[in-house]
Amino acid sequence: MRMQSATRLALFLLLAPIVLWLALLVILPHVDMFMVSMRERVGIRQYEYSFANYVEFFVEPLYWRTFARTAIMSIIATVMTLLIGFPVSYYIAKMLRGRMKNFLFLLCLVPFWVSELVRTFGWMILLRESGVISNLMQWMGLVSGPVEMLYNDATIMVGFIYTSMLFMVVPLVSTLDSLDDSLVEAGYDLGGNAFTVLRTIIIPHAMPGIVSGCIVVFMLTLGNYLTPVLLGGKDSLWFTEQIYTQFITRFNWEQGAAFGFLLLGLSSLIVWAGLRLSRQTLSQTMG
Repeated sequence: MRMQSATRLALFLLLAPIVLWLALLVILPHVDMFMVSMRERVGIRQYEYSFANYVEFFVEPLYWRTFARTAIMSIIATVMTLLIGFPVSYYIAKMLRGRMKNFLFLLCLVPFWVSELVRTFGWMILLRESGVISNLMQWMGLVSGPVEMLYNDATIMVGFIYTSMLFMVVPLVSTLDSLDDSLVEAGYDLGGNAFTVLRTIIIPHAMPGIVSGCIVVFMLTLGNYLTPVLLGGKDSLWFTEQIYTQFITRFNWEQGAAFGFLLLGLSSLIVWAGLRLSRQTLSQTMG
């Protein structure tokens, strides 16, 4: 009896921090955000509860177009990060051994030794009209004058891929590292080519890493604020900027909370759809 009590106490103490973290920092804030989003001001400190803030989102074209643009560009950034990160991860995990493998993996970590703000300003220094790349192109005679490469969708996409690459590479390297080389060799011995081995052996084995990396990259991109604002300028049309404007500029917390809850719903829906399409579960992905 005492042994069972001690086991339950130990289990309670182990679970207490994660339960408190989920309750105080995840569940309660989101419940409160939803309640705030349902409020409609009718006077000084007087509110009524309705869906008016959500209706406002669908009535104003700027809001839902920005919302759709944010979702589409986040998906594109995730796919591009995967396409670039997968060959890099495979090369690190299966082609290299020893110190060189550790060295290349360390190179992926180096940019994250500084904050996202510093990394983004670095791209601004490189790509601005008087920046390094513009001056280099003029010196080489490729252009006749300064070239402005900031404040467009391509620059925003470069920033997203750069800031998210590590979160794609790490789970892919971890998953591909566990792939038995004999399976790949058997695939070639049975007459398969590079594409067949990739499709039937490597990608299915790496699917948990692919899904987990895509989820993390998509969530980070969707909720990013610094990169689209700094690299895209005032016309970046990113939904987090709309949320910031409602909360900080207009002091309209009710509308801002509604926008935040819509963004949460969008991210949850797309993550669920990704899991369904890949036939993965959260336990497989996180495992």
